[in-house]
Amino acid sequence: MSLRQFEYALAVAAEGSVTAAAELLHVAQPSMSQQIRNLERDLGVRLFARTSAGLVPTAVGRAFLHEAEVAVKAARRARATARAGADDLVGELVVSVQLGFGTRQLPHALGVLRRRFPRLEVTVFEEPSSVELERLCRRGALDLALMAKCERSPADAHHLGDEEFVVVLGAGHRLLAADRVELRELAGEPWVRFDRDSALDGVLLNTLRNNDPAPATAARVSQTATAVRWAAHGLGATLVPASAVPRGYEHLARPVSPPVPQPVIAVVPSDAGPAATALLDELLHDETWDRSASVRTSGAGAGELHDEVAAVNTGEQLVLGRDRSFQRTLEDGVGEGDPALGVP
Repeated sequence: MSLRQFEYALAVAAEGSVTAAAELLHVAQPSMSQQIRNLERDLGVRLFARTSAGLVPTAVGRAFLHEAEVAVKAARRARATARAGADDLVGELVVSVQLGFGTRQLPHALGVLRRRFPRLEVTVFEEPSSVELERLCRRGALDLALMAKCERSPADAHHLGDEEFVVVLGAGHRLLAADRVELRELAGEPWVRFDRDSALDGVLLNTLRNNDPAPATAARVSQTATAVRWAAHGLGATLVPASAVPRGYEHLARPVSPPVPQPVIAVVPSDAGPAATALLDELLHDETWDRSASVRTSGAGAGELHDEVAAVNTGEQLVLGRDRSFQRTLEDGVGEGDPALGVP
């Protein structure tokens, strides 16, 4: 058995077919089929079953693939560590971010990291559910996870800073006359909410429970930028991290009273490689965590969010991952357009 065979099996499981997996890894389809057969023969078990939906792992296959993923990641870390002595990281860094958090800070930190180590491949994907993020962390499938702190957060997690939440209202809304919106004044408002298992929806429910325990739902969306745009058009109010408000919508955002801060943490495995350690260092030293949520008054009661984040170089492709909307965000840069995660 070889690590290359492990990689082939993982690709087949992810793609659901040998042909698609071969295209993904740029190898000939007959060669991959032969390697999978050889691996099954060496193991003495069937790893995949053919169904109408394609190839799916058997029960034994799922158990094997879990260990194969750990082995492949360990090998990649070992290669990266060996090459780190030459001040050049080569390999893959897998990062997951909880939807809505670190919208400006993470792209900036990744930009610094990528410019320092241009041969490092970074894969970033968003995950709305804190439960799923924690599961991925426990499986060792991630090099770094960025998420909101909760009761189940690991004790050794690194506190990065606080994201302050703001309410976004439709143009002409009566509450925009104030610099800060009292939570009790939001009772009865219809809301643009997030998916039910999303951490962002949990923040909204916890924020409103004393004043509006059963908020009216105007719509549910999956992305922060979509929620802000729909709220701006008067569909309902929405509650998002201040740094996730896209440019051009800041005048519709207001901090709430009492304030709604959410601690943000980074979780890395105990055997974190040099790339994850370098990214964590950048995130820990990013001064925009607390300042990005600050609000100043501009004109007669109009709030405007500070924008103090350096633009990411537009020519660099930082993400080769599952969430292409995040990739477009980083490629477009923070200097123009929407900086929010998940721009449709």
